[in-house]
Amino acid sequence: MDPQQILQFPHAAAPAAGLSLEIVSGLRWLRMPLPFALDHINLWLLQDGDGWTMVDCGIANDASRAQWEQIFATPLACGPGAAGGRAFAATRVLVTHYHPDHAGLAQWLCQRFGVRLWMSQADYLTAHAIREGIAGYTPDNLLGMYRRNGLVGDALEKMAVRGNRYRFVVPEFPPSYHRIMDGDQIAIGGRDWRVIMGYGHAPEHAALYCSELGVLISGDMVLPKISTNISVWSVDPDGNPLRQFLYSLKRYAGLPADTLVLPSHGLPFRGLRERVEQLEEHHRQRCAELLEACTRPLSAFEVIPTLFQRELDTHQLFFAMGEAMAHLHYLYYQGTLKRETGSDGVIRYLQDAESRQAPAAI
Repeated sequence: MDPQQILQFPHAAAPAAGLSLEIVSGLRWLRMPLPFALDHINLWLLQDGDGWTMVDCGIANDASRAQWEQIFATPLACGPGAAGGRAFAATRVLVTHYHPDHAGLAQWLCQRFGVRLWMSQADYLTAHAIREGIAGYTPDNLLGMYRRNGLVGDALEKMAVRGNRYRFVVPEFPPSYHRIMDGDQIAIGGRDWRVIMGYGHAPEHAALYCSELGVLISGDMVLPKISTNISVWSVDPDGNPLRQFLYSLKRYAGLPADTLVLPSHGLPFRGLRERVEQLEEHHRQRCAELLEACTRPLSAFEVIPTLFQRELDTHQLFFAMGEAMAHLHYLYYQGTLKRETGSDGVIRYLQDAESRQAPAAI
């Protein structure tokens, strides 16, 4: 069912470019553009004494910097008295995870305001590893993994010329940080925000929950209309990220039913438990479709049309390969698919004759 028919959206539209909208007292919503099919990201300002905790940053490009400059110059965003000369001040930059739309301008903002980056250790180190192309994150390792999973021909050649796209959109990154961990209570503006780590989408994604406000800043872990990308990465080529993601969803479903969810993409909404159920059903259906397709040995590249029934550009194919692998791995570890490596070095998946059944409940 369409999420719009189940979820409640208290705000019909996002704030205009360069402006912010107060969601609850002391919490403001910003939206910035992205140069992708997913064309925006939501960012958040949490009032913190005389300044603001900035949650996520936007991608590193001129459009995002220009909109931040508008925010800094807007009296409403700066609090009472700003029109009389009180400048915007930041107390910290908190990044939910390493992806470029969240972390791209972290160094620019930290330097501008002389504040520390707050972030999980796994995602902080991952950002540096990807920027430097080390620790399994080299383009060659990625292409090798995709080649072993069936990517061939023109699609492989186009992927090869992408290079290190991450470094282009995260041109610099803070050399030090303040580590946040699962269960931490971060005091912001006299309120406690509990860190709830999520897994599968990023190594250690930090969502933030404030029981006093009844608000969850969910980042990319729970989105209202689209499903979060869950991918296998070259640093962990045998990983099972879909299992990790589904485990994480159950943690969020345990929050109060009336929680206001502030996602990184889409509109704020209520109906967290219902949305978790929708996402679980979405992945159950994708797994069932893959299981049905694998009556003959198929690679991750060969099952992409089963999961994505539309034409994909190179950027979208990058994520589709990781997502196809994630679902195949989930079924393999569940025991409903077996895998084999052919004489061509390509990994393929096939229904297990002794376990030819629908995937177990997710």
